[in-house]
Amino acid sequence: MSEIKLTIGHFYPDLLNLYGDRGNVLALYTRAKRRGIDVEIKEISIGDELNPADIDIAFIGGGQDNEQNILKDDFVKVKGPIIKDMIESGKVFLCICGGYQMLGKYYLEHDGNKLDCLGAIDVYTEAKKERFIQDTIYEVELTSGQVVKAVGFENHSGRTYLGSSVKPFMKVVRGAGNNGEDGYEGAHYKNTFCTYSHGSFLPKNPLITDMLLSLALKQKYGDTYELPVLSTKFEDIAKEQAMTYLDTKEA
Repeated sequence: MSEIKLTIGHFYPDLLNLYGDRGNVLALYTRAKRRGIDVEIKEISIGDELNPADIDIAFIGGGQDNEQNILKDDFVKVKGPIIKDMIESGKVFLCICGGYQMLGKYYLEHDGNKLDCLGAIDVYTEAKKERFIQDTIYEVELTSGQVVKAVGFENHSGRTYLGSSVKPFMKVVRGAGNNGEDGYEGAHYKNTFCTYSHGSFLPKNPLITDMLLSLALKQKYGDTYELPVLSTKFEDIAKEQAMTYLDTKEA
């Protein structure tokens, strides 16, 4: 058994798994295991105890309004203070769509009803009738400084706006992104990364997967830890094919 261990905390997997978002957890698990890292997936749902020391990477997927309303009290009132502390301490988070929205200050529904969210990051969301539904291409600067293309799929009616303390995760090349106005997608705060991209996102973008793994393992084992090199050959071929198809479709 490897001396290096990674624990992925999958929040509300029984309620939040829209468009196969669980594939992001599987991508993290697989690329870590292929490097000989001992990996555990810990599922955390309503009523389960949350101990930050047990989790190295936290994942919150997307869900429909009904499911999000079911877990809202547990997420905001019970686990919320702990999640806030985890984010502020630099724990690695990846949050997709509904998970992204719930980390923000509030979600304003179509009918004007305002839902208070966790307020862990300085963003807010307003729902509109028109949905953004399309394949997407982004440009993202990794924490290493390398700039790469990323592909995804968005399906959301929310328009999310970032406060001054939060950076956008990616720049939109094709698609709507956060709100269809500012040309950016997702949010980046400390080691928390949020995106509207379903699809699943990480299997299509292995360098982003590796970035999250590296950040988590450096947090746990120190800045000198170096993630072993692992090929992205086949994922890159699939991504190039996807971008070529979208370029052809757009033309």
